Amino acid sequence: MRKGLLSLFAVAALASGAVAADQISGAGATFPAPLYYDWAHSYAAKTGNQVNYQAIGSGGGIKQIQKRTVNFGGTDKPLTPAELAKDNLLQFPAVVGTINVVYNVPGIADGVLKLSNEAVAGIFLGTISTWNDPLIAKENPGVKLPANRITVVHRSDGSGTTWNFVYWLDKVSPVWKSKVGVGTSVNWPVGMGGKGNEGVANVVKQTPNSIGYVEFAYAKQNKMSSAQLQTSEKTWVAPSVETSKEAAKNAKWTKQDHFHEILVLEPGKKSYPITAGTFILLPKEKTEQNKKVAQFFSYAFENDSAAERLGYIPLPSETVKLIQSYLKDNGL
Repeated sequence: MRKGLLSLFAVAALASGAVAADQISGAGATFPAPLYYDWAHSYAAKTGNQVNYQAIGSGGGIKQIQKRTVNFGGTDKPLTPAELAKDNLLQFPAVVGTINVVYNVPGIADGVLKLSNEAVAGIFLGTISTWNDPLIAKENPGVKLPANRITVVHRSDGSGTTWNFVYWLDKVSPVWKSKVGVGTSVNWPVGMGGKGNEGVANVVKQTPNSIGYVEFAYAKQNKMSSAQLQTSEKTWVAPSVETSKEAAKNAKWTKQDHFHEILVLEPGKKSYPITAGTFILLPKEKTEQNKKVAQFFSYAFENDSAAERLGYIPLPSETVKLIQSYLKDNGL
């Protein structure tokens, strides 16, 4: 679904007899966009209130909320308390999901391919360039791996999905740490870019022998193949609602640090290693606008059946209560 479709939500609401009362705008992370669109649609139908969200990437979302050009920003990279204080912002999580390493290798079905930490790092560093590389072959006995060259696909925009992905690579690969590092955009050693999760998904889907990284919902919607990765305890695990729940249950969010928590490489033999939260940023001084945003997310938290349907993990009830308390502390 594209951002232009959000204007249709108001039409649907009016057609059902609802009267549009308020309109709020947001922009940022593409990671949660399918869910935000779904929530916005049902919220408009229920209340007549419109929520217009532009999926422009976490970097863009942070910039727009810094400039106060939207009512809320979306980011998959949680800002530190110091960063929030500098820009007078509030922050809370909205949902949890996984980042899948997706591939398009003819003849290799979804979930069959196993890629170790070393293999993924080598592929995105460009030191592993063919699918039948000895390291990949060693991890996949019995799988017919082609000798074709690997086409790497990465994000071309400032991205929280990228930040979480390379944060994981930085933790599992000393070579990646020394040569590339972490950022919402990095100097990729190899590959071609796609804008947003949607752009990467489209390029991988259309390019045989390619590999990329996208949020679970995009992999699911596009019927893409996802690799098994290694947990922090070196067991093999596939991305799923269950394996991301295993990782998410270890989150230790607190109001004091504005929910700054990174879920990558959480402990557990069944915890998917690239699990990530996505966050909402609010301008602290815009109390009346913030109340409207808080009402929308309160509705979403109470009616979050869409989350698991789309491949996300709803926040635990304890976390939702903590968010409600945090918002109340800030006059919302």
